[in-house]
Formats: sequence, structure tokens, C-alpha cells
Amino acid sequence: MNRILSLVRRCVEDYEMISPGDRIAVGVSGGKDSLLLLAALAKLREFYPVPYEVEAVTLDMGHADGYPGMDFGPIAAFCKELEVPYTMLQSEIHHIIFDLRREKNPCSMCAKMRRGALHNALKERGLNKIALGHHYDDAVETFFMSLIFEGRLSCFQPVTWLDRTQITQIRPLLYCGENLIRHTVERLQLPVVQNPCPANGNTKRQEIKELIYELNGRYPGLKARAFGAMQRLPLPAWGPVEHRRRPLPEDPEGDLAD
Repeated sequence: MNRILSLVRRCVEDYEMISPGDRIAVGVSGGKDSLLLLAALAKLREFYPVPYEVEAVTLDMGHADGYPGMDFGPIAAFCKELEVPYTMLQSEIHHIIFDLRREKNPCSMCAKMRRGALHNALKERGLNKIALGHHYDDAVETFFMSLIFEGRLSCFQPVTWLDRTQITQIRPLLYCGENLIRHTVERLQLPVVQNPCPANGNTKRQEIKELIYELNGRYPGLKARAFGAMQRLPLPAWGPVEHRRRPLPEDPEGDLAD
């Protein structure tokens, strides 16, 4: 966990993600990324020089025909252990997308509906930031998806101010590779809840993930060079704060968890 905390703190500082008095929600889906992010931010607040609060928010996607809902009881217990307030939001997003609309490409609409529900809940609770679990591999995959499917150089931003909702999105796991996250979650035995989404594992992102895996095996270091290129170009908002610019982590993907 020390390795994760080091990378999270470095990312938070490089992009000035946390300000004094921030009330930060962690969108906890039940997956490994959001659970580890919650654990990291809960631990970091104990010694980080800037005071902030953390809360966990889960959006229950509901049921779809043939697909059960999710049991978030273990996550509620985990939040209690971390001394983090936990809020469960009910929705029928899966029913709307898969049963009523029968979307063939559901991910985009699902993401929009989830964002809307979460942002409304945050405003009601006076939370000004939401921390999302996107990591190093997610960023590289998004970059390649934009290039291959849209013909443009683009990626989500480390910090995004949402003018309409007055909420700031932050992504503190961007320096942490998926392998490091997976092994850390296994070692800490975090209560991962399996995703029953009908589209899970059958998406364009999964195609790109497999393509990058193949290319990185053929051209070692390809992912690291792509990530570095996003910072050096830089893509909008990807250049770390100038006075804190430092070399990238040497091994964001390695199994270096403590």
C-alpha cells in the first residue's frame, strides 16, 4: 500500500487535485479501482498537509432481465472500517438501458446517466469534488481509442472543472498501473463486488486493451511512451504544474505493492 500512497500523493501534487477544506466523494462502483482509491484517499488524509474530507458514494444500477443486482453490504462495512461516510443511491439505469431501450452500444448512455445521478447527489450533500478510479492503463487506452475510432488525439483530463454542476473531477490513480492495483487489492483483500453488467468485457475498450497488450509485448515500453507523450504534448490539462514537473514514475505497472 505504501507504493500506491506514494504514487497517489505524487499525482495529487503534480496536478494540484486537493485544496484545503475540500469535501471529496469517491465514486465506489465495487470494482478494484474505486475501492483502492477510497482506501488510499482515506489513508492519505491522515498525514497529507492539506486538510480534506472523504465520503463514499455508490450508485446502484438496479436490475435488468436475466441479470441480478449487486450486494454492496461488504462495501458498507469497509467504509465503516475506514471511518468514511457511505451513501447508496438507487437507480433503474440497467433496466432503462437494457430492458426498455435495448441499447446495442450501451456504455456511452450508461456513463451519462451515471454522471448525472452522481453529480446531483453530490450537490445535495455539499461535496465539491468527485474522485474517479481511472488509472494509468485507462488513460493510455482512452488515448488509443480516440486515435483509432475518432481520428483525434484526446483523453480525459486529470482534473476537470464541470461548469454546469460546479463540481471538479479528479483522478488520483493516474500514476498507478492496473497490475499494481490488482495485486495490491488482492494482498489487502479488499471487498470487490463483481459487476453483472451485460456489456462487461464486451466493449471497444476491451478490444483496445488487448491490442495494446499485444503491441507492448512487441515494442516494450510503448505504454510508458504514450503516457509520457500525453504529458509532453501536452494534451489539454495534461501538463503537470510547471514548478512541480518531475520525471514520470519508472514502473507504474510493476508489482511493487508493499
